[in-house]
Amino acid sequence: MIGVPVGRSLISGASLCCDPISWFQRANLILNPSEFILGKPGLGKSTLVRRQALGLAGYGVNPLIFGDLKPDYVDLVRALGGQVITLGRGRGSLNVLDPGEATMAAQRLTGDARRALIADVHGRRVITVASLLTILRQNPVTDREETVLDVALRLLDERLGRTPVMSDLLDVIRQAPDELRTAVLDRGDMARYRDIVEPVEASLVGLLDSGRLGGMFSRPTSEPMQHDRPVCFDVSSIDDSETQVQAAALLACWSYGFGAVSVAQALADAGLEPQRHYFVILDELWRVLRAGRGLVDRVDALTRLNRQRGVGVAMITHTMADLLALGAEEDRMKAKGFVERAGMVICGGLPAAEMPELTQVVGMTTAEQRMVTDWATPPAWDTRADRKAPPPGLGKFMVKVGGRPGIPVRVELTRAELSINDTNRRWVR
Repeated sequence: MIGVPVGRSLISGASLCCDPISWFQRANLILNPSEFILGKPGLGKSTLVRRQALGLAGYGVNPLIFGDLKPDYVDLVRALGGQVITLGRGRGSLNVLDPGEATMAAQRLTGDARRALIADVHGRRVITVASLLTILRQNPVTDREETVLDVALRLLDERLGRTPVMSDLLDVIRQAPDELRTAVLDRGDMARYRDIVEPVEASLVGLLDSGRLGGMFSRPTSEPMQHDRPVCFDVSSIDDSETQVQAAALLACWSYGFGAVSVAQALADAGLEPQRHYFVILDELWRVLRAGRGLVDRVDALTRLNRQRGVGVAMITHTMADLLALGAEEDRMKAKGFVERAGMVICGGLPAAEMPELTQVVGMTTAEQRMVTDWATPPAWDTRADRKAPPPGLGKFMVKVGGRPGIPVRVELTRAELSINDTNRRWVR
């Protein structure tokens, strides 16, 4: 009974309270404040997470949705008085070189705390740009190319009296300053330098206004994120056919958002602001993982830091097959690790073909497997226009923690929630 009330047990009828932060912080039921949610589309995954986000907001935890593709969470965040940041072609931009609130925060800090925050901001920007180039190429950047980005960004911070944008980064690489030439080991040969940096230049052009990603990340940030409120990055205007743009938007939002969380925690550690906790929702995880080799490592780093940062994380995807369809074996193993390390795994309706892979990382009895696969059954045939037959598994989930018996639960919405839980509104006349 500790945590957000999500519904009633399908076995006993008793109320179940369940969320990763309360079960980690107050109930001591899990070792990691995170959850991994699996289930076929249309059975209520986002509804469950919205319920948890709403309840945690009542406990003072700020929900953060770093990339809402449907959108599933915009109405909830607005109802909570939070900030909705719209991104997309012609709708808003996110400058991935923008340090956000870190610049002002660093001025309030001193000593090691200030140096640590500045180093975190620099590292985040390098990783984000490298990740965007990985999505464009569908292959990871090399060590030498990452060195080019690292040194070029340091030079920009030293020389530029304003927040840099992507064209500034490209310019400093083309100017070939001595520090950059030394770092890439051009041996005093300008032609050699040009050959080394040309692949990075060509990829960076793809991030500019005329590039494949449409300039969404090359202009000044249209609306900075505020770290003291619920926040939702609305990227629903990006069409599903633009898979690279969607993956880039999600990854950029994740990096920018976690950077804002780092700023909040640094100020709290210094006693300059109150300690805040966050519930971070990473939806459509598979879209980023499939966008290019090496991106699993970027997400892997994020998922390992939640306990130290005072952050609860919900990772959401459809099936284990989404994680195991990656091209490289090492990427598939790391993706399985997301499920293995999660404090709890919550399963909605899943096809029977999922069970062999799922049970390798989550112990499930035969009865539990049968229940989950039954929930994946399509709705009953019903041709009467005045009646809508819901799927058998709508709102039903199995909560698993380690090797303990699963808790089957039905999520029950209150009347106040119904207006912010219609994810099929475009189908209603």
